[in-house]
Amino acid sequence: MTINTTRRGFLKSAAAAGAVLLVGARPDGALAAASSETAQFNPFVKIDADGTVTAIVKHFEKGQGPATGLPTLIAEEIGLRMDQIEYEFAPSDPQVYNNLLFGPFQGTGGSTAMANSWMQYRQAGAAAREMLINAAAQSWGVAASDVTIEEGIVNAGDKSAPIADFVAAASQLEAPVEPRLKDPADFRLIGNEAVRRKDSAIKGNGQAMYAMDVHLPNQMIAMIKRPESRGGIATGFDDSASKEVKGYINATVLPNQAGVAVYAENTWAAIQARDALEVEWDMSGAETRDSDQIKAEIMDALEAEATYNVNKADVAAVSAAIEGADQVVEKTFYFPLLAHAPMEPLNCTIEQTAEGNIVLHDGSQMPTGPHMAYQQIFQLPPEKIQINTMLAGGSFGRRATPDADYQVEAALAFVVTDRSRPVKLVWTREDDIRSGYYRPAFGHKARVGLNAEGEIVGWQHQVAGQSIMKGTPFEAVVVHGGVDHSSVEGIADSPYEIPGMALGLTDTPKATSVLWWRSVGHTHTAYTMETMMDLAAQAAGRDPVEFRLAHLSDASDPDQQRKAAVLKLATEKAGWGTAPEGRSQGIAVHKSFGSYVAEVVEISGDPESGIKIEKVTCAVDCGIAVNPDVVKAQMEGGIGYGIGHVMRDQITLTSGAVDQYNFPDYEPLRIGDIAAIDVHIVPSAEAPTGVGEPGTPPSAPALANAITAMSGLHMAELPMAENGVSFV
Repeated sequence: MTINTTRRGFLKSAAAAGAVLLVGARPDGALAAASSETAQFNPFVKIDADGTVTAIVKHFEKGQGPATGLPTLIAEEIGLRMDQIEYEFAPSDPQVYNNLLFGPFQGTGGSTAMANSWMQYRQAGAAAREMLINAAAQSWGVAASDVTIEEGIVNAGDKSAPIADFVAAASQLEAPVEPRLKDPADFRLIGNEAVRRKDSAIKGNGQAMYAMDVHLPNQMIAMIKRPESRGGIATGFDDSASKEVKGYINATVLPNQAGVAVYAENTWAAIQARDALEVEWDMSGAETRDSDQIKAEIMDALEAEATYNVNKADVAAVSAAIEGADQVVEKTFYFPLLAHAPMEPLNCTIEQTAEGNIVLHDGSQMPTGPHMAYQQIFQLPPEKIQINTMLAGGSFGRRATPDADYQVEAALAFVVTDRSRPVKLVWTREDDIRSGYYRPAFGHKARVGLNAEGEIVGWQHQVAGQSIMKGTPFEAVVVHGGVDHSSVEGIADSPYEIPGMALGLTDTPKATSVLWWRSVGHTHTAYTMETMMDLAAQAAGRDPVEFRLAHLSDASDPDQQRKAAVLKLATEKAGWGTAPEGRSQGIAVHKSFGSYVAEVVEISGDPESGIKIEKVTCAVDCGIAVNPDVVKAQMEGGIGYGIGHVMRDQITLTSGAVDQYNFPDYEPLRIGDIAAIDVHIVPSAEAPTGVGEPGTPPSAPALANAITAMSGLHMAELPMAENGVSFV
């Protein structure tokens, strides 16, 4: 396959044809080695005859760092510098490269990349090290215990040689079943703040190869004309005007009638031809509701008895405790639909080889999904389908739809052709914002009762919104007893010790198509929990930090203690309570994806003339911070993502059609919106947990609490800019 890279140079593959040592896992999970790439298993570590070490990365890179983190684990265990290890993305093979937390499914998401790969990649690296050491010991006639590898050099007394000298011999040895892992005290790369990302240079110099950069010889560009409202189907079209566009090829209704595929020689011609196309739509099954109707349905559900008693509480007893309390704090919240809006619009390229294989070039977040779909669409066995995973310019969950939406679109646009020309499917940003998938709309109603001493005696919490997981292949895993846990995560499993908690959930009809969004349910549950904790503290006349710590006081509960520790560190580093005159501070702390994050937002100005976010101080406990530089970057990105959306973003519908279209009316965070972010990592010996998403949940409530502390204004409906707050 030839790729035209006139605009960018393709990242050179580190895999040489003469690879002679591969170490990884067989389908049964046992470590194994082989002497050629024709082995029956797919490895995690590959060492070429010249000593080049390559990490086979099973999690795709969308900016969150696995192309650095996973090679770090292998380099640490073998004994390499970071410049001595390369990486390449794994092929689609869930038997070997499955996400251990997803079951028999290969995919990246839920901030699981490091959490599920931590031991797997360390063991693979350690196995390679021991095989090289044993080969050197045999060659030199010394004890294996006397051999070490440091910075890619094998040493034993006065003998030394590069690892390349022992690759061939090592390939003939049995892989150890239980290789010895490095003592954390001996780590040189893991936890080293000086280790920088492996992909920074190529992204800076233009060599990075994103899916959008794939240009196959003789390819066609395909764009889809979609209905204004989700659910409409195409019944016919008139392309008379499209034929006047230079570069237009033809158009056809997709086999599923979800739209009309327009083919052209280049992207601009495809856009113009699609705009000129006249399509006949059957809208009888389309979404017709306005945003106000959707909101009303959710609010009505909050006032009715919940469908599911999530924590099996005695609701009547909790309600009675609140009614008899000395003070009651009550608020109703509404969270609108939100778009993902990654910087690289959706795209992928599909071709058929001379052997009849189907090849998909894609920034594929969950390759098992399109792989399975393509078996059905093309009626081919799995080995005849290849997915070439590229870098992705962001995702925030959008590239991981349960129905592999855009990859299936590409397949349908390709399967109706004669397959002689590759087809590159391109979405514009307007396509994704107007016809994509969204963070679901949710409502919360929380009532908190306090006694005369300012202690919580009851907390009644109703949640209503659109289930993400129901009706998807993930329903069996995430939905139990009718409860979609992603709707209530962050409340149902909160580490806070809250007496008399009753949690109810009601599902409401989905608006257009909903999908997980960076931090999933925590995007709205953290906001409700943390702003309510502030309001309860205020009613009790107590400092909000001290009030939270009082509900994290169980010394025998590691969950509470880790959450309390990040809270203390963030407030210490932010100078809690000592903000300069004219500034206010807000605090929020939340656990998500196994990690604990506390954030203090410091602001100046006022809601009417404009608020300026002066500083965000963050403390994170994510277990062992494999790459502290990456951890800090992910906290910064998550903070910006959360605050940027809560400030001014929402997706609204008119008669089922999305009103917003691009960044002018769905405005992302701007570089000047936050003056400074300061991140502090809690030292830990715990296994690594997620960092891609946990920075997002506390950011919005910390900002909201700062605004309340400044002005008394409580933001129960979002976005803030639509509800009484302006920003400078």
